Amino acid sequence: MGKRETGYKEAIEEIERIVAELEAENIDVDVIAEKVKRATHLITVCKNKLKGAEEQVQKALEELNQQDRGDDEPF
Repeated sequence: MGKRETGYKEAIEEIERIVAELEAENIDVDVIAEKVKRATHLITVCKNKLKGAEEQVQKALEELNQQDRGDDEPF
């Protein structure tokens, strides 16, 4: 069974947990690099999801504009 994709909300929550752990000054130095690497991955996931959502919204707006102008009607 494959690994399931991390959702945006789930990624943000994990980033927040990592930040809290890093702010708690008792974190082991050996773990810091691992946490930062994971947070970096999660930030990339979030950026990609936001970009995808932005593209979908832009496409929907373009389709609405075409309908308003009547561009989709046959001649």
